[in-house]
Amino acid sequence: MVMKTNVTQTAGSKKQTNEPRLAGSNSDMLQGLHPNTSLGVTLKTVLIRDRVPMEGKSYKGILRLDGQSDYLGYEDPHFTFFESMQTTSTKRNPHVFEGKYITITRNDDGSYRLNFKKLVIGDDFSVEKYALGVYNEICMALAGLLEEK
Repeated sequence: MVMKTNVTQTAGSKKQTNEPRLAGSNSDMLQGLHPNTSLGVTLKTVLIRDRVPMEGKSYKGILRLDGQSDYLGYEDPHFTFFESMQTTSTKRNPHVFEGKYITITRNDDGSYRLNFKKLVIGDDFSVEKYALGVYNEICMALAGLLEEK
């Protein structure tokens, strides 16, 4: 019996030879991540809803390496996965204003908090335009909050 293989996709990084990479279209989903392959591991799962992991089902939780010495030695590394509790709670600090530069949230005690959004400084960034935009949004948001009372 002769087996024929048709290999059209290669695994491994084109940049470095020691970096694992998935073959096929799934590798596009891993851009920006740091994928790693651990072969011959022992995995213990601590699940809340299922007795054993179900095929195709995603679980949210924490994966912990139980001992670095095992991983560096000749024994198989031991990992434990703990499924996290998924609670359906209400949002603690709801947004009362959502602008381009700032967001205002209401705390549980009724006070307000101003939060600056992520600042990206590019070639066309102007300090004066940014400061004026923040000022205008603060004035608009506070005027709206005062009208509510």
